[in-house]
Amino acid sequence: MNCDLVVVGAGPAGSMTAKVAAEAGLEVVLLEKRQEIGDPVRCAEGVSKTGLKKLVEPDPSWISAEVKGARIRAPDGTEIVISEDRAGAEVGYVLERKVFDRALAQKAAEAGAKVMVKTRALGLLREEGVPAGVSAAFVGESLKIEAPLVIGADGVESKVGRWAGIDTALKPKDIETCAQFLLQDEKIDDEYCEFFLGNEIAPGGYVWSFPKGENLANVGIGVLGSKADSGTPMRLLREFVKENFPAGKVLEIMVGGVPVSGPIETTTADGVILVGDAARQSDPITGGGIINAMRAGVLAGEIAADLVPRGELDKSALQVYEKRWRETIGKQITRNFAVKEFFVGLTDDDLNRLIHSLDGVDVAELDLKGLLKVLVRQNPKLLLKLRHLVV
Repeated sequence: MNCDLVVVGAGPAGSMTAKVAAEAGLEVVLLEKRQEIGDPVRCAEGVSKTGLKKLVEPDPSWISAEVKGARIRAPDGTEIVISEDRAGAEVGYVLERKVFDRALAQKAAEAGAKVMVKTRALGLLREEGVPAGVSAAFVGESLKIEAPLVIGADGVESKVGRWAGIDTALKPKDIETCAQFLLQDEKIDDEYCEFFLGNEIAPGGYVWSFPKGENLANVGIGVLGSKADSGTPMRLLREFVKENFPAGKVLEIMVGGVPVSGPIETTTADGVILVGDAARQSDPITGGGIINAMRAGVLAGEIAADLVPRGELDKSALQVYEKRWRETIGKQITRNFAVKEFFVGLTDDDLNRLIHSLDGVDVAELDLKGLLKVLVRQNPKLLLKLRHLVV
C-alpha cells in the first residue's frame, strides 16, 4: 500500500491530522489498533467550550453534559468556584468520547482519508535508513504501508517515537497513574466539574468528578508516579468514593497513565512527527489533553500538506512543526509544568492556607494565570518562586 501520509492512532490528535491533511489533497491512511475507535475511554472527557468550537462545530450527540464551572476543594473542604469559560481546557462540555472520537475519525474519512481499524503498527519501514512508512498487521495479515511521512498519534505509550529514536521516556514524577469510575449516585453535582485536592486523598494529584447527566459522573483520581507508594490509585479512589458517595454504583472502571512532564526535547525525526500524548502535549497541571492534541493535529496536518509534495521531510525541514507548536501550545505547557512542580511539594496545610487566602476575592471570572496572580499577591512568601510566571 502506498500513500502520502500514514497516521498511527485514531484519537483526537490522529483524526485531526488525517482530516486536515486529506482536505489539503494528500493520500492519508489512518491506523487504529483497536477494533472500535474511542474505546476504551481513558480520560475524564472534559473540554473547554470555546477551545472545542475553534476546532470543530460541536454536535449534541457528542456531549453528555454542559457545566456551569468548576469547584476546587481544599483538603479541609473549603471551596472556590470558577466559571466554565475561565476554568481551563477541561471544563465546559463533558463529552461522550466513544461518540466524539468516532465522529472525528468519520470527518477524516469524509475528507478522503482511508481509516483502518484493528490494524496495529509493528515498526517503521526504512529506505536507506530513513523512515518510509510502517509495517502493520490487520486481523493477522501482514501489511506494508509505504509513505514518506509517519505521524505518531499513538498515545502515552508511543511506539512510533521509540522506533524513530525519539526519547519519550517518562520519569515517575512526570506521569500520573490514574483510575476512574463511571459512577451513579444522587449526590453527584450535575452542574459543576469538581476537583478535590490533598495529599491524603491523591498524593501529587487530585480527585475529579465530571458530570455526565442523570446522576452519572466520571469520578477518578490521578496519583503522581513518584508518590505512588502512598497508595495505589484504585485503592485511594475506592476510599474516596466510599466516603463521599457511599451509595454510589460503579458502572465502568478505567485505568491508565497521563504524561505531566512538560515539553520533551524533540517531537520530530527524519520522516516522523509526534502529536498529542505521544508528544507529551497534555497539560502538566490537570493532565487534560484533548484540545492540545487537536490543535497539534491541525498543525501537523497543515505542515504535512505543505512539505510532503515538496519532499522536504528530514528533521531539519520538520523543525517548522517544532517551532509552531512550542510557540503556541508549548508556552502554556512550559509554564504549567513549573507550576505543577511547585505545587506537588506543598503540604495539605499549605493548600488550605492558599484557598483560605482567597476569602473575599471574586475568583469566578479569573483564569489560571489570574488566579495565580492573586495567590502570589496574597501569599508572597509561600509563592515567591511562582512570581516570575505571573508577571
